[in-house]
Amino acid sequence: MECVPNFSEGRDKAKIERIVEPFRQTKGVKLLDYSNDEDHNRLVVTVVGEPEPLKDAVLAAIGVAVKEIDLNHHQGQHPRMGAVDVVPFIPIKGCTTDDAIELSKEVGAKVAELYNVPVFLYEKSATAPHRENLAAIRKGEFEGMAEKIKQPEWQPDFGPAERHPTAGTVAIGARMPLVAYNINLNTPSLEIAHGIAKRIRFIGGGLRYCKAMGVELKDRGITQVSINMTDFTRTHLYQAMEMVRMEARRYGVSVVGSEIIGLVPMEALIDTASYYLGLEGFSTSQVLESRIME
Repeated sequence: MECVPNFSEGRDKAKIERIVEPFRQTKGVKLLDYSNDEDHNRLVVTVVGEPEPLKDAVLAAIGVAVKEIDLNHHQGQHPRMGAVDVVPFIPIKGCTTDDAIELSKEVGAKVAELYNVPVFLYEKSATAPHRENLAAIRKGEFEGMAEKIKQPEWQPDFGPAERHPTAGTVAIGARMPLVAYNINLNTPSLEIAHGIAKRIRFIGGGLRYCKAMGVELKDRGITQVSINMTDFTRTHLYQAMEMVRMEARRYGVSVVGSEIIGLVPMEALIDTASYYLGLEGFSTSQVLESRIME
């Protein structure tokens, strides 16, 4: 099972190391990657392991984050509703989506019990259709959740119907692999970045399985279209890139680079390389490393 928890801390290196430490120390869990972004003020961790030790490590890391992070003093470009903002479980090998759903519920119940943090189940674990989309749950963020959580339709699945005073709320669920893909623009205009994001995301009539928002990168004097590709097998990375380029031209703006946050399935990159190289009939079986790993 894979887990990719997102924590609302991207600037304090000491805190980041304390949050990550349980993933290093828990036997049966392998820390694959962790990356922090100061503009987003966010930490993304990628770990894999057997369900039980993975559960223990995730709960321990959540405990550190709840203790260390106070969202009353948190600012960043990325929307957030909790010190631990989202905890997705992804079945990789020898387990199923049902296994991931069950694990997400176990972790959610324990988070509420141990830390008194309200938990929303999302994506495949959602208990109602309006809770499947993380953006819908997170709307209003930490500040707005104080009143939102009191509404009958937004009662948490676990824990009190009251926002934790410093750690907020958390979304936990099962989903398929997601690619966090950001495209940088040579403009400081956040309005332009927002405009492009609105046009490429599915909710705005754009690409299916694409979520996007505009982000300001103050230190570099540019902006970014920050994208989550929720099913890279059906909407490819190159489609997002080309649509951003097309929309950017409307504003006289260019793409100056892109980045992937965390880990990415090899297939997602192979699809993109095949497109830009114009390869015909190419498959993953022709990739040397994939054959070696068989």
